[in-house]
Amino acid sequence: MEELFQQLTNGLAVGAIYALIALGYTMVYGMLRLINFAHGDLFTLGAYLGLTLLAAFALEGKMNGLAVGGALIVMSMGLVALVGYLLERIAYRPLRNSNRLTAVVSALGASIFFSNAIMLAYGARSQVYPGGILPTTAIAFFGVEIPLMRILMFIGAIALMLALYWFIHRTRIGSAIRAVAIDQGAAKLMGINVNSVISLVFLIGPGLGAAGGVMVGLYYGEIRYDMGFSFGLKAFTAAILGGIGNIPGAMLGGLLLGVIEALGAAYISIAWKDAIAFTVLILILIFRPTGLLGERVADKL
Repeated sequence: MEELFQQLTNGLAVGAIYALIALGYTMVYGMLRLINFAHGDLFTLGAYLGLTLLAAFALEGKMNGLAVGGALIVMSMGLVALVGYLLERIAYRPLRNSNRLTAVVSALGASIFFSNAIMLAYGARSQVYPGGILPTTAIAFFGVEIPLMRILMFIGAIALMLALYWFIHRTRIGSAIRAVAIDQGAAKLMGINVNSVISLVFLIGPGLGAAGGVMVGLYYGEIRYDMGFSFGLKAFTAAILGGIGNIPGAMLGGLLLGVIEALGAAYISIAWKDAIAFTVLILILIFRPTGLLGERVADKL
């Protein structure tokens, strides 16, 4: 029972990261019907920028505490959000009226560009996050010791997701985002600046992905330039699992996928972890292609 509870908490922590990344996929798809294949690489960029900022903190002798971890996440989110904005302006906006295949090729090209740029800038070897940034203590919960870092990661990711949900459903800008997702032409007639709204989505999605990248570095202690492919693919799986274009669905899909992966690795084999995740994707596509909560509709984005 203790091992089961440990695996559940581990799965929820990792699943929360999948959910953060999946939100970027689902928001862009809900807005443009485009799978942003570069999103996983922006997540990786966030992890590496977090490491760079961490090195700057180390030079100042400030390495420990929640404040440092929070600063890493916020600063990385801002920098990667800016990169996401530039990506939309340069690679996607000029092709918005082209056919979908053209936009997909542009997204794939952007993914290759970012992956190789990170490799050239930081090297092909794995980079290590210094330890001791976040507390390493554990908290007893129903007699089970749960690492505090795992709890903080889960709470932080959930807080970001809830903040996004509130923003989308309770603010005027969020209403504009939902309106553009429903009908861009009608949104223009209502006086909404569609280009600005789409740019905002490309700020928010990569920013959340960057937060997930820093969390991965802090949690696992190691990052690679090509990790965006595996994490991005699993986040895309999570988005489909919950319902592509559906924000609550992306949250639910990420958490479920993390738990399924953790339980599969513990009770079947860790070598089958990825296979289990993609088996879930295949089953969902066969038996419920719209996802657990359904595809994007007017009141769900």
